Amino acid sequence: MKIWHGYGSEHSANLVMIGQFETAEDAQRVVEKLDVLREAVTADEEDGGVEIDGTRRFSDRMREALRRTEFYSLGPRELEQFLFEIDWERDLDKVIVKTEEVEVSALLKLLVHEGARVEVFSAHVHEGSGYGRGE
Repeated sequence: MKIWHGYGSEHSANLVMIGQFETAEDAQRVVEKLDVLREAVTADEEDGGVEIDGTRRFSDRMREALRRTEFYSLGPRELEQFLFEIDWERDLDKVIVKTEEVEVSALLKLLVHEGARVEVFSAHVHEGSGYGRGE
């Protein structure tokens, strides 16, 4: 008899991250920065990614996106988080992020850097929040 042990990333975390900002304009600015970063990462990935000697590097495009967003706290390996199935939206002075992933350090860093008070929870555990994926 064979017993198979495997680990995968298909975990469906139903994670919710809510960044509360001082103003709706602050929240909108963060959504725009998230869009800029995702666009740069997606374009880099479509071009084959940027690796030198097995080490992920920032492309010129990504460096420009980081300059445009004035956000320099990301590591090259965190960039792939923007390729995950992650949805974000603005609700007045909040940025609401929904994902099935648990690796969200890049998003958390940006929200905190931009002055948000951040709440993170599993919508599987905290049902009825109105924020979980599929609610």
